[in-house]
Formats: sequence, C-alpha cells, structure tokens
Amino acid sequence: MGTLANLDLQLLAAASDPSDVTTLALAGVIASAGLRPDEYQAPVAGIGVEEFSWLLESEFPYLDWDVHLDLRAAQKRAAQPGSSIDEFSDLLALLWDHRVEDDTRSLWVACAVSTACMGANHLWQDMGLPSRHLLGELLATHFPSLHALNNQDMKWKKFFYKQLCDRAEIHACRAPSCAVCNDKPVCFGPEEGLPLAAMAPQGLALHA
Repeated sequence: MGTLANLDLQLLAAASDPSDVTTLALAGVIASAGLRPDEYQAPVAGIGVEEFSWLLESEFPYLDWDVHLDLRAAQKRAAQPGSSIDEFSDLLALLWDHRVEDDTRSLWVACAVSTACMGANHLWQDMGLPSRHLLGELLATHFPSLHALNNQDMKWKKFFYKQLCDRAEIHACRAPSCAVCNDKPVCFGPEEGLPLAAMAPQGLALHA
C-alpha cells in the first residue's frame, strides 16, 4: 500500500470531498495504522470488516479496488480491541455519549478518534491531520458538547483522560486545581510539531 504519505494521498484523491475535515481525519487514521501499537494497527479499530468496507466506499468511492481489498484484509486480520488494560472502549463510550447525530459517520469518527488516542503523539498528529485547529473543528462538528467542555484548551488526550477519571470518580491529580498544579504546562502547553506524515521515516511501509 506504500508509505504513510502515499496512502493518505491515495485515499484523499479517491474522496468525494478531500477538503472535508471528517474525510481528512478518516484518511489520516487509516494511513497511520502502521505507526500505532500492534493491537491498534487495524485501519480503524472498533468496527467490523463489512462496516469498514462501507466506510471506504462512502468516504473514498474512487479508491483503487486493489487498495480497497488490501485495507479490507488489514481490517480483517487486525485484532479488535478487547483488553481491559487500555481505555479504548471507555473513550469510545465517552465520545458516543456526546454525539450530535446518531449516525454511521459519527460512529466512524468516534472509533477513529479512539484508535488515534492509542498513538504516541499529539492527537491531531495521530489522526494524520495537518493542524490541531482541524482536530478542534472535527470534534466540534461531531461531539459539540464534549468540545465545549474543554473551555481551557487542555491538550485533547489529557482532556479525554481527565473526563474518564471524572466519570469513574478517580482523582488522579494531587493538586486541588489546574491553576496551582506544577504539571500544568504538560496538560495545557502548546501542541507544536510536524504532521505525522512528515515525521515518519522515509519509505516506512504501512502494513496495517
């Protein structure tokens, strides 16, 4: 399927609207599969093979059929998340509870965001987006009430995990408030960096 950048370009070239932020995000998460931990190298974790095929047909209707089949095979052979040691299902539930539409596309985005959260970089990078601003636009479109809760502009992964802790009534932070916490720059500092495609080693093949 080629390198991260090449697959991303193939997907966007096959899209009905390559400028649409949802399409951009889905393409980025699919293309970045090989950079995630082994158990999250499905193109989009949390959905079945037939649902993933429908995603490809809907978002990237002009995709080369051989690439479609390769991605479908990658989705089929990847282990689906089911471990209790990570937060995938909790993240998915958090996002789904804040959906603005009860539709298939919102489910795909919720699964894609949860999948990307398992990566090692800033969330906008792990979603293959060119900027953090577009991540905010994506979340505001599909999960506006959750987006609105991040009114102090906390880093998105930190914010999601804080929401999960609050839901579980786990007080992981020792400081009484963010304002007096010594780790505040870690949670609220700038999310600078290059897009993931620019960071990936040249020639890295995505085997997803």
